[in-house]
Amino acid sequence: MNEEKNIEDLIRQRVEALDPITLQEMSGIKLMNRTDTKFVTNKQTLVQLLLMAQGHYYAQFNDGTYVASYVTQYWDTPDHFYYYQHHNGRSPRQKVRVRTYVGSDITFLEVKTKNNHGRTKKKRIQVPSQEDLESGSGFLAERAKRTLDDIIPTVRNHFHRITLVNKQKTERLTIDFDVQFLNKETGQQTGTGNLVIIELKRDGNVPSPVLNILRQLRVKPSGFSKYCIGSVLTNPDLKINLFKPKLTRIAHLVGHRL
Repeated sequence: MNEEKNIEDLIRQRVEALDPITLQEMSGIKLMNRTDTKFVTNKQTLVQLLLMAQGHYYAQFNDGTYVASYVTQYWDTPDHFYYYQHHNGRSPRQKVRVRTYVGSDITFLEVKTKNNHGRTKKKRIQVPSQEDLESGSGFLAERAKRTLDDIIPTVRNHFHRITLVNKQKTERLTIDFDVQFLNKETGQQTGTGNLVIIELKRDGNVPSPVLNILRQLRVKPSGFSKYCIGSVLTNPDLKINLFKPKLTRIAHLVGHRL
């Protein structure tokens, strides 16, 4: 327990040592049509990364904190169409989710589309709450060709996020950890221990300081879907064959089987 608290304290100290950037200052870095590259590692490596990021990155500071909290509810068809699209490597593919920014209590209904070229386009509309989506029904029909009667809430997650912006303001780096899952269908819940999910978001292939840092830390690109991994960990009825190697790698990183 003490070791866990020490690593959490170190992460916060290293983030607070970075130059801050506000949401207003980040307003020009939307990256709604972007290329995403994901990496998975652990909190011990994150401490090193944050130290090496000094001088290269700003840290987002909002609502009095550098560490934001998010709650996301994913929606899928009863036969898990979106899950199996991803599991089977289909593209283009979509995901439907409702995300709440806990600090500001703002909620969006979002449709994410990944095309055949690996680019992700996210469209969203603000809704009153996680439970009240009626005002987004037209948006859902237009963007996902679905109605609220076609889909059900499946996996819900809660996690903490640090957001970094490079000094040139051409990319965003999100760092997610302490991910907790609750499956609305099965009632099962679990967490990811000291796993860290890093996502580099940029338009095109602009130079990125973090890629060199990650190479030095021997952290290689690795796809990671919170929805799919959360589904695998909380719903034993799903087909998981193609995710087994990823689960083995995650278990190695966190030091135990999830």
